[in-house]
Amino acid sequence: MAYRAVKGMKDVLPAEAALWRRIEETARRTLEQFAYREIRVPFLEYTELFARGIGEQTDIVEKEMYTFEDSKGVRVSLRPEGTAGVVRACVEHHLLEAGGPVKLYYMGPMFRHERPQKGRYRQFHQIGAEALGSSDPRLDAEVLALLHLLFERLGVRGLVLEINSLGCGECRPAYREALESFAAGVAGRLCPDCTRRAGRNPLRLLDCKREACREAMRCAPQVLTTLCRECMEHFETVKQALEDVGVPFEVNGRLVRGLDYYTRTAFEFVAPGLGAQNAVAAGGRYDGLVEELGGPPAPAVGFALGMERLAALVPEAGGDEDGVQVFVAPLGESARARVPAVLHGLRRAGVRAEADYQGRSLKAQMRRADRMGARFAAMLGDDELARGVILLRDLRSREQGEVPLDRLSQTMAARLAGEGA
Repeated sequence: MAYRAVKGMKDVLPAEAALWRRIEETARRTLEQFAYREIRVPFLEYTELFARGIGEQTDIVEKEMYTFEDSKGVRVSLRPEGTAGVVRACVEHHLLEAGGPVKLYYMGPMFRHERPQKGRYRQFHQIGAEALGSSDPRLDAEVLALLHLLFERLGVRGLVLEINSLGCGECRPAYREALESFAAGVAGRLCPDCTRRAGRNPLRLLDCKREACREAMRCAPQVLTTLCRECMEHFETVKQALEDVGVPFEVNGRLVRGLDYYTRTAFEFVAPGLGAQNAVAAGGRYDGLVEELGGPPAPAVGFALGMERLAALVPEAGGDEDGVQVFVAPLGESARARVPAVLHGLRRAGVRAEADYQGRSLKAQMRRADRMGARFAAMLGDDELARGVILLRDLRSREQGEVPLDRLSQTMAARLAGEGA
């Protein structure tokens, strides 16, 4: 029987894994330039953490989490998102006691039991960051500037930054009341999920992807019309800071987030060509979550970006940055006996090297070197071995010459470093 991956799961094959690694390395460099430090939290958390943090009435908690009981009957869940676990770790390990902002980032898989569709998987991967301990709206703008710079460094074009303010505990109740009143007037046009949400989490009505619901809610009141003075000032400062650093944006008064903990700033970087599921990165401010999860009052802002969606937008780098740099081609038993030492010397010198172990002809070995994207071929036969040399061929220019066998590693390391390879 030939097995297949579980439906909704995705294999990341070597060519794509190389792209993911480039994205991760660029993200690490960018995040650390903004003074973020890496944190690694468990995949498995107590279910109650997500129920309290994300909200019991969200789709994630109600329908999408992988939840089960352990051997002692305790309910645990595979993490569906990263923020709640990071906040839990900050509270548990007292990371906020020295004051903020505490800046942390994470990378890794998340899990949601939802209907698999294009761009969505049951195991998906995120890069996320959280800045905890400051309510300054300029920190919100800095998070957005970080993402804008990351996309620029990855060569991703055409993303649109949409921002909104969801208000705070003082002004949101008025908006919720206005939204509930409007929804009651269009109740007959809403899908069953939206009908269920209307009285419990009406902001989610603005986030439904069904066209009938979107049309029904098209004229719904916008949250920006009900903001209190402090929230409006906060939003205006965010917009001004984005203009100051040259990050373009659009205000989308219908933008909401699917998690209950968001307050004030909410945002998405969207790719217009990706269809309904077009958010590449999203996030916002969550000023009450730390306290809700047992910590001190600590306003915070953060984001998460989807690796699968981002990888689909990053242009191919070209070149041989992830390929073999030197392919060693032995001819004859004596030469093959020397291959392990030659390879080990190259690899210790930092050169990506591979060789033939099948006793193929030189022509067949050159074909394999080409398939592997090799930059150079180092050919070793009985004659070269007797003279203590190896024949080095540049597979781009086709130039070749002899190099002392005991100097091959140093020669290749220096040459590749000089080329920036």
